[in-house]
Amino acid sequence: MDLDELADRLEAAADRVGPEAERTVHRQGRLLRALIMENASGRPGPNVITGDYRGSWKPEPFPVPHGGGVTIGTDKPQAKRLEFGFYDRTDSLGRHYFQPPFPHVEPAVNELSAQYKAAFRETLDRIFGGG
Repeated sequence: MDLDELADRLEAAADRVGPEAERTVHRQGRLLRALIMENASGRPGPNVITGDYRGSWKPEPFPVPHGGGVTIGTDKPQAKRLEFGFYDRTDSLGRHYFQPPFPHVEPAVNELSAQYKAAFRETLDRIFGGG
């Protein structure tokens, strides 16, 4: 390959970095949300009573230069208590709790982080043509 061809290939790859990185990050965010919801569907995570809590986990994509980001979260007040427990404490309404943790977010993050590197390797293969 001559230098002119290399320069053209690098320029074309540079144009794909942002969109491909954003696509991969958003896909990983959707996968993380699915894993959190799966883990919040019964033991060892929290039990499902109405499904309201489990369905409250939402991805919030945001732009970053040459890519994208995503935050996965919930606005439900019980999220922290379910994830980390609430040992021998009284809540703001005066109710006394001794609730063990039912982790569902950390296991999902740990499971996905093992796949994260592979997802970005695939992204680089798409950008640079697998070569």
